[in-house]
Amino acid sequence: MPVVPASAWPTPPEGVDARLLVWAETVAGGGYTHCVLARGTELRLTDPTGDACAHVLLYCADRPWERLNTADTVKVLWNAYLGEGHLLLSDQGRVLASLVRDDSGRHDALTGTSTLVRNTARYGDGTPQSASPAGRELLKLAALKNGLGPRDLPPSVSFFQGVRVTADGTTEFTGSAGAGASVTLRAEQTLTVLIANVPHPLDPRPEYVCGPLEVLAHRARPTAPGDPLWDATPEGRRAFLNTAEHLTARGTA
Repeated sequence: MPVVPASAWPTPPEGVDARLLVWAETVAGGGYTHCVLARGTELRLTDPTGDACAHVLLYCADRPWERLNTADTVKVLWNAYLGEGHLLLSDQGRVLASLVRDDSGRHDALTGTSTLVRNTARYGDGTPQSASPAGRELLKLAALKNGLGPRDLPPSVSFFQGVRVTADGTTEFTGSAGAGASVTLRAEQTLTVLIANVPHPLDPRPEYVCGPLEVLAHRARPTAPGDPLWDATPEGRRAFLNTAEHLTARGTA
């Protein structure tokens, strides 16, 4: 269950006034959560035990047909490996969120989340109510609570369990960075955020192993011209300009 009000969370992020917290929750392994976050909000995900795996989907809150596109997130920025400074893009060439802090470095924008068929074959069950729920099944539930359906679920990105591509083109699971790792995403538009905390599909352990995930969000400001992230790459600058133009035209910049 989320902490309500979020300001009652006992340990806000360093340097953040507890009164700025808008979302505070610990998601159990095999659980899911969701929230709508205002533009500029910073979302910190933390893996307390080293066994969490946060599978994340992002949607523009008022127009969910604009959503996370993992292919463009990798292709446009010429980087398949998520890390500090990476931008999460929609298929409109606009920034949904920026990854402003990362002390994990073990993430995945290539594989997506687990499925009912795979979990049933591997663990004996993959339904949401089972002891081994699949990520896609949990994301379906989170989507339904925001007026979305199964057809609205694109491939997700995942944090805290790494994957690398080997020389022969296959994917290699690199596991966790260890207990206490965290990442911080900054919402560059008003977002609907869906999260499933389930084992990575390539995790080789035979058991269904997934630790808790700490979720904290606080009010902040979106990336603006002059911020080093804005001009970090030509492709990123264009994505920020596309976003600013769109928000200005809508009167929400």
